[in-house]
Amino acid sequence: MTEQTASAATWRRWWAAVDRWARATARVTGRVHRNRWTRRLRTGAAVALVSVGGVIIGAMLFAHADLNVGPFRAEMSISPSLLGGTEVDLPPLGSLHLDSHDGPIHLKVDLASLDQNRTEALIDDPTALTSAGENAVDDVRTGVIRLGVRTLGISVLAALILSALIFRNVRRVAAAGVTALVVTGGSLGLAAGTLRPESIAEPRYEGLLVNAPAVVGDARRIADNYGKYADQLQQIVSNVSRLYTTVSSLPVYEPEGNTTRILHVSDLHLNPSAFGLIRTVVQTFEIDAVVDTGDLVDWGSSAETGYAASIPSVGVPYIWVRGNHDSAAIQAAVKRQDNAVVLDNQITTVDGLTIAGIGDPEFTPDKSETPAAQDPASTQESPLLRSGSQLAETIRSSGKTVDVALVHDPAMAPPLSGVVPLVLAGHKHQREVSLLPAPVADPGASASPSPAPSGGAAAQAPLATRLLVEGSTGGAGLRGLEKEEPTPLSLSVLYFDENHQLKAYDDISLGGTGESNVEMQRNVVGAEPEEKPSPSASVVPQR
Repeated sequence: MTEQTASAATWRRWWAAVDRWARATARVTGRVHRNRWTRRLRTGAAVALVSVGGVIIGAMLFAHADLNVGPFRAEMSISPSLLGGTEVDLPPLGSLHLDSHDGPIHLKVDLASLDQNRTEALIDDPTALTSAGENAVDDVRTGVIRLGVRTLGISVLAALILSALIFRNVRRVAAAGVTALVVTGGSLGLAAGTLRPESIAEPRYEGLLVNAPAVVGDARRIADNYGKYADQLQQIVSNVSRLYTTVSSLPVYEPEGNTTRILHVSDLHLNPSAFGLIRTVVQTFEIDAVVDTGDLVDWGSSAETGYAASIPSVGVPYIWVRGNHDSAAIQAAVKRQDNAVVLDNQITTVDGLTIAGIGDPEFTPDKSETPAAQDPASTQESPLLRSGSQLAETIRSSGKTVDVALVHDPAMAPPLSGVVPLVLAGHKHQREVSLLPAPVADPGASASPSPAPSGGAAAQAPLATRLLVEGSTGGAGLRGLEKEEPTPLSLSVLYFDENHQLKAYDDISLGGTGESNVEMQRNVVGAEPEEKPSPSASVVPQR
């Protein structure tokens, strides 16, 4: 019992010592806590924390500004960052990252929006286009300065509002505003002081690997070529109006008053001059309808849907089938236009002409070309041939006489041989004309008669099917600017008689990058003997 009493006494002494130490510490802490300088330091830290929080909140929510740079409507924004730098978003291609300056602010430029009205206005006015190019650097500099001033004002205002809600003290609110002004101004000053303009020559690309050459590697070549191209756009478009005066000097075929005139375009690929060219040809040649065999855009992204808004400007019905660069979103955007008719395994009639069409079954915006099917018998293996067969079956089962079939890829055309007299296609960015090989009967098939071509009973002679492959009405878009040889802008005027038979077509070609020449060739169907193709006949280009 003596040992237990001694142990308890020891614990009491220990706890008493701890209690005395705690009380002494509390007295010292209380004196420090009540000290005037300690209170000021604590208040200053709280004000600084609230000020920085207000700066961050204001910058994240409101530090952005819109800027017009040529045809682009860019959105610039500033956000807090330890590393600094600039990010340029180019959806859907990816983004470029520049080591343009040191922290603590990060500049982001979003070029997702292309103002169609500004683009067309610039194209129509060469002086405006030149001025936009010369002023682009000044516009960006002005935009950055304006964004910096806006960020400074927003940050100070956000800090004042936040501190007023927390402190409810005029002096502390004023101190928070001054602190926000110093922090924001110092950050902007540091960024300006460490600016590295040469960083634009060494961008870091993030996005799909296949897009990297188009964004970084070939950017300089595209920019250089586009400068030449832009200088010639107005002259190219204006020269088209002179084409019609040459029609009278083209012999052999003279369109009658009841002739239906169809303009065939294809592969516009976002070219801002394409619709201006189409409108000029429509007005000059008195076109009744435009047929477009796809690839309206480059990537099929939602940012490109605004390009379809120019379709109503052509002023006549616009018949369209989807290309391999056109997504479902692009197809929906085209369908929303008042004068547009989207054909996806469907049939329509325009000015008495019956037209059937189907969209490309493949969506491959990262490829300039898709592999062509090798054998019509391989329908089950080729989605292109399978799609062509689907359209052929739709035409047969409709009971209608279809005059023209629209596809994007010529590889979709073989199943339409003997079903329609004319197939229009694009995709290859090169004009080609041929007669499709006659359909070959399957020796293993039953003895029952094969379906007759559209229109009812089978004719005495097999129906010959002509395939017209259009070049690129958009000059292959940016792809046409990457090559040393320019891709010409191509489109064709087709003349149909009162029986809806193709009688002639005018091939119109306009010089590509840096060239302003305009050529038109009149082709009269049946004017020259055409060699009947064998089942293995190849497509023969016609210049």
